[in-house]
Amino acid sequence: MPTELLEFEEPVGVLLKEIEALSMLPQTPERMRSIATLRKRADEIRAELYESLTPWQRVLVARHPNRPNTLDYIERLFTGWEELHGDRRFADDPAIVTGFAEYRGQPVAVMGHQKGRDTKQKIFRNFGYARPEGYRKALRVMQLAQKFGRPIVVFIDTPAAYPGVESEERGVAEAIAVNLREMMMIEVPIIVIVCGEGGSGGALGIAIGDRVFMQEFSVYSVIPPEGCAAILWRDAERKVEAAAALKITAPDMLALGLVDGIIPEPPGGAHSDHERASALLDQALSRALTDVASLTVPDRLNLRYDKFRRMGEEGTAFVDKEERSKFEG
Repeated sequence: MPTELLEFEEPVGVLLKEIEALSMLPQTPERMRSIATLRKRADEIRAELYESLTPWQRVLVARHPNRPNTLDYIERLFTGWEELHGDRRFADDPAIVTGFAEYRGQPVAVMGHQKGRDTKQKIFRNFGYARPEGYRKALRVMQLAQKFGRPIVVFIDTPAAYPGVESEERGVAEAIAVNLREMMMIEVPIIVIVCGEGGSGGALGIAIGDRVFMQEFSVYSVIPPEGCAAILWRDAERKVEAAAALKITAPDMLALGLVDGIIPEPPGGAHSDHERASALLDQALSRALTDVASLTVPDRLNLRYDKFRRMGEEGTAFVDKEERSKFEG
C-alpha cells in the first residue's frame, strides 16, 4: 500500500522517485532488475532508519495517517463483528467504536479509539477526541461483557479526550473517573493495546487492564509534546526536546514499569504493512488472553489493582523478567 513519507524518510523518498521514473519507461529485463535493486535498497534504508528513531520521530510514526486503527485490526483479527452504538444517556460517539466479535473462536468484546483517515472520516470521528458519551458507551459494553463472561480487548489511539465546552458540560472528567473505578473491578480479562497515540486521560479512560501493551512505535504520555513545550517553555516549537524529556516511547514506558510489554512492528512501522503488523499483534494478544484467563477472578483483580496502585513507586517492577522478555521487541 502506498504510504505518506515522514520527514526523516527523505533518503527513501529519493529512491522511490527513481523507481517511479523507471516504472514509467518500457520494461526491459535490465530495467526490471534495476527497479528490484532500488526497492531492496529502499527497504534496507527504511529498516536502518527505524532502528534508531528519536522520541519525536516515534511520535510522527504513531501519528502516521496510514497507521492501522481499531477497525483495521478488527477486520483482520476478529470475526462476526457487531458494532454497538450509544451510551443510552445522550448520544453515540464515533470517536470510540465498541462491539462484540469472536477472536479465534472465542466471544470477546472489542473497543477502541477511531481517528479516521480522510478528511470526511476525521471530522466524523472528531480526530479521535472522545466525548463523555464515548467513555460511557465503552463502559456500557464492558458491563455487558462482564454479564456474559466475555474478555475485553481495547485499542488505544487518541491525542486526548475532547476538551470542548459541551464535553465539559456533560462531564467528561467524571466519565473518565468512573471508567477508571469500574474497569478496576470488572471480573473478566482486559487486554489493552496502545496502537498509536496514548494521550492523557483520553487514553487512560479505557486503558485499565490486566495486560497493557504498546506497539513498538506507539507513544503513551500525559500530554502531547507540543502541549508540554508550550506550557514549560512557552514555545511549542521545542516539541522535539519535550518528546525526549517526557519519556513517552515504548522502551521508556517498559523500563519505567508502566506497560507490560512491547509488540514488535514491521521494519518500516505498522503503517507500511498492515498484514504483518496484525500478525505480530495477534501473537501477543493470543498469549496474553490465555495467560490472564488462567487466573482466578480474585487473583486477576488483585494483580490488576496492585499494578496500577504501585505505579510511581521508585524501583517498582510490574512484570517479572521472564514475562517481560516475551514481549520485548
